[in-house]
Amino acid sequence: MLRIWILSLFGILFGSVLSEGQAGGWSFVQLCDPQLGVGGYDHDLRYFEEAVVQINQRRPDFVVICGDLVQRPTERSWEDFLRIRSGFVIPCHCAAGNHDVKNRPSADSLREYRERIGPDYYTFDHRGFTFVVVNSQLWKAPVEGESEAHDAWFRKTLASAHRRKRPIVVIAHYPLFVRSVDERETYWNLPREKRLEILELCETRGVVAFLGGHRHRFEENEYRGIQLVNGSSLSKNFDRSPLGYRWWDVDAEGQMSHRFLPIELPEEPADVAAPRPRPPKIGGRLRRP
Repeated sequence: MLRIWILSLFGILFGSVLSEGQAGGWSFVQLCDPQLGVGGYDHDLRYFEEAVVQINQRRPDFVVICGDLVQRPTERSWEDFLRIRSGFVIPCHCAAGNHDVKNRPSADSLREYRERIGPDYYTFDHRGFTFVVVNSQLWKAPVEGESEAHDAWFRKTLASAHRRKRPIVVIAHYPLFVRSVDERETYWNLPREKRLEILELCETRGVVAFLGGHRHRFEENEYRGIQLVNGSSLSKNFDRSPLGYRWWDVDAEGQMSHRFLPIELPEEPADVAAPRPRPPKIGGRLRRP
């Protein structure tokens, strides 16, 4: 944690690392599935810590984390996630994943997430855009009362941003679909009926991008002008692709583009002096070389 703050403040105070956003535009980071514990707990901690350092040095406007903050929501995993996240020197906005609120959310799991992390659905505006952070698990596995309230909020929020003529970016965890709009429901996508309902809303309300994670690999689709991008994981990719995050640039005309940036771990320092091996024993006595 000390390293995160030292390197981050050095870059900010002395201007040694400039923002990578395009001239006249701005940038943000899409980080997916830090999921502490899925790739090995210490491994995942290290990659998340290093991601904070490297993202701070590159100085985007903000970060969005597309769900699965932890593998198992325990006292330790929540504390470690919050500790590392606090190292960001830029705003960081989180969406809930299925591992965060469980595959079948309950009043208890939702309450725990809200107490630990904060609201599981909300909006924020930035440079003329509206970002809508949703709880896609309430679409995947409806919870009585909760899913209805979430749907009403989603419709109202999109309508309000559309009236203000603001481009909308939805931040979620689940992809709407993986290969085809008409594909059957699996663990990896949303139910077909709900998927089509959401796509229609997005198309008619000015959504320009729908970002998520969950797949543990990079997936990119397009639906009637809407970019659908599920980023690769920060913890473990099933296709063994590099771990990292997506950097988004928004130019002065509001056009969005993205690219992958891998996490580069610093080399471990070599031991100054390796311990001398003990000489072998012969007949119960040490034989000196």
